[in-house]
Amino acid sequence: MAKFDKRLKNILVKRGFMAEATAEEALSTSVSEDKSLTDILVDGDYLPEKDIICAVSLEMNIPPIDVNRVEIEAAVLDRLPKDLATYYGALPVANVGDLLTLAVSNPFDILKLDDVRLVTGCEIRPVVSTERSIMTAINKYYNRSDAAMSELMGEISPEMEMVTEQEDEEINLAEVNSDDSPVVKLVNLIIYQAIKDGCSDIHVEPFEKAVRVRCRRDGVLRETISPPKKMQNSLVSRIKIMADLDIAEKRIPQDGKFQLRVEGRQIDFRVSILPTIHGEKVVMRLLDSSSLTLSLAVLGFEKKALVDFQDAIEKPYGMILVTGPTGSGKSTTLYCAVKQIMNEADNITTVEDPVEYQLDGVNQVPVNAKRGLTFAAALRSILRQDPDIIMIGEIRDLETIEIAVKSALTGHLVFSTLHTNDAPSTISRMLDMGVDPFMISSSVILLSAQRLSRKLCDECKELVPAEDIPPEEVLRQYGLKDDELKDVTIYRPVGCTKCSDGFKGRFAMLETLPFTDTIKRMVVNRESALDVKRAAEEEGMVTLRRAGLLNVLRGKTGLEEILRSTMADD
Repeated sequence: MAKFDKRLKNILVKRGFMAEATAEEALSTSVSEDKSLTDILVDGDYLPEKDIICAVSLEMNIPPIDVNRVEIEAAVLDRLPKDLATYYGALPVANVGDLLTLAVSNPFDILKLDDVRLVTGCEIRPVVSTERSIMTAINKYYNRSDAAMSELMGEISPEMEMVTEQEDEEINLAEVNSDDSPVVKLVNLIIYQAIKDGCSDIHVEPFEKAVRVRCRRDGVLRETISPPKKMQNSLVSRIKIMADLDIAEKRIPQDGKFQLRVEGRQIDFRVSILPTIHGEKVVMRLLDSSSLTLSLAVLGFEKKALVDFQDAIEKPYGMILVTGPTGSGKSTTLYCAVKQIMNEADNITTVEDPVEYQLDGVNQVPVNAKRGLTFAAALRSILRQDPDIIMIGEIRDLETIEIAVKSALTGHLVFSTLHTNDAPSTISRMLDMGVDPFMISSSVILLSAQRLSRKLCDECKELVPAEDIPPEEVLRQYGLKDDELKDVTIYRPVGCTKCSDGFKGRFAMLETLPFTDTIKRMVVNRESALDVKRAAEEEGMVTLRRAGLLNVLRGKTGLEEILRSTMADD
């Protein structure tokens, strides 16, 4: 408010509505009395309210409005619940299609306007009034019809529906917890916007005086809206109800899930609740099974890596491991591999924690440690189910990896994931877990490491000027070869309305290490991961850093993005 008051004072002086000394006196009074400058000016007979509105309107080239002399339809008020209208100090006055006319007192606050845009799902056309008039109008218009308030929409799309495992029928999202409809509306809008933007996670984070909502898009968290602090408990309770969690339990972590069907797509949500000092933090992971229509060929792998991987998954038996940190797309790659090779003649069984995507024709087993169904226990049972292909969501302990290795040795094709930095270091990880080197060399077909990198937006990326490109010796240290240093062209992100900070979408980079005779001998001899890496590079392995740099030279991504997402090869 203080920042806006200073700006308002300067506007009034600039536009000739007040003398500098008088305006400064009024501003000092507003500070000492802890009131807004507008209240001081109007109540102290310095200026009529219409002159204040006129000055701001002229400065910002935004139409003025007298909110107390307009007639606002109930459907327009439905666009923004009263709690949020009061919090943002904004009043919806007209709505045509996706364009919402919004009365605001501070049109300089772009962040609040952006919040309202996200909450309402409309493009905003601001008009100028004063805060005192807007707050009076909010009470007047919203309170004139309690019935209209109780019927606020609880959904943002008629095609957005809850899916329950207990019943086959689809339940309309608006009918769940309808007594708390403003919160229902807000939660639905947050979820729908995240789905529209292609986000992978939604974070609801409580702080001492605020609540922050952030969504992870293309691997990066970005703030979307900041709901009022007083809505925090209702917001969390609403999500708990959707995930079938205990709304009364606030002292321990909880995990749950729910499904939504949005515009014909079934979206699975994994919900995690974590108590913090200022309340419960919520993280929702979005799993869209429609993304699995992708094939391995369009994930973005280098040609050598793609050929290695496809050759490996066509083998009749053996083990294929995809490694990398959480969120690097390992599971998606394995799902795409399974989809590519699945057929009616093979029995394919997976054991996952949890089952992320449901595949028709695949027997998927969810881990349930509380009931004794661990990865190892599930694997032992699976082997009695006459499987041809087994996919293990993650190898976490010696017992699981030993069963997986033995399965690969006894005629099964086994897919799984591990957490390691690169493909060669996976060998060291397996040795550290206690697997015999001979068993590793006999069972493994292919080791691979994966990362995701953001793609530059084709609409706005720009060529980096020659003088801004790092010197040749620096590029050589990064991993470029001498023949690639001539006429280097590098693009960088800019940012436009069609992307996010200059990036749009992601692609996968894969480092593949086929188990050739040379690599098998090195494993049996317990040679270091560095020596294995050098030997693999001599056989043509394209490392993650090299794969990233090749995409930089193609203009697919930026240099800084690759340096951020991959480790140096030295």
